[in-house]
Amino acid sequence: MSKVTINTLLSKKAEGKKITMLTAYDYPSAKIVDEAGIDAILVGDSLAMVVQGLENTLPVTMDEMIYHTRMVSRAVENAMVIGDMPFMSYQASRREAIHNAGRFVKEGGASGVKIEGGLEVVKTVEKIVRAEIPVVAHIGLTPQAVHRMGGYKVQGRSDKAQKRLKKEAEELQDAGAICLVLEAVPTELAQEITEMLSIPTIGIGAGPHCDGQILVLHDVIGMFDRFVPKFVKKYANLKEDALKAIRRYKEEVEEGNFPTEKESFK
Repeated sequence: MSKVTINTLLSKKAEGKKITMLTAYDYPSAKIVDEAGIDAILVGDSLAMVVQGLENTLPVTMDEMIYHTRMVSRAVENAMVIGDMPFMSYQASRREAIHNAGRFVKEGGASGVKIEGGLEVVKTVEKIVRAEIPVVAHIGLTPQAVHRMGGYKVQGRSDKAQKRLKKEAEELQDAGAICLVLEAVPTELAQEITEMLSIPTIGIGAGPHCDGQILVLHDVIGMFDRFVPKFVKKYANLKEDALKAIRRYKEEVEEGNFPTEKESFK
């Protein structure tokens, strides 16, 4: 498999081939995801919840995001690495947004960044793209706006909300976004947006008609069970397997069955 680039993603949409994305937050998990042939890895601000144990994504800092992105980039050979711009790393000013996006590329080794928001970030996306940094846009349910939205709720159910999301999708594409994440929007709306754009759409809780899909790795492999969104499908239960292994280790140590001669030196 050759290195995935912007052109790879655009070609997949043009050819009707699905794009695969997952999150990863450290070297070993990124290495596994990359070896599995996933097209792109998002170093998501969701690490605040699944790695740091926080209630939402808002507290994670730029320095923490760069730290994790650097580990992921070090592991990856083929996948495109995208750094997730954390809360207040781009909202205060466009100058600060460009600087922080640049940090993901220079310090983190990423090939681009993801930004949440619609009409309010269009100009910011345009400026970052002009600085030669690819941008993945993200509309619908945007977790950094959890307080404004009143919780994690499906977006785009009313006619007014649907018109706004379509307008945001078009303007973000015009601003130079390389693809668009659609989170927690009705299937038919996601399909309409996908068909009207020339850039790929990446769904998470947006139905099967998007050009690609993204999920949180810890949800896919069953390592995070504090809550499980409706749109998640578990493909493994690593937490259960890990518990069994650790309990067996504990038992063998306590009973004097580990280490044996095989695990010892002479």
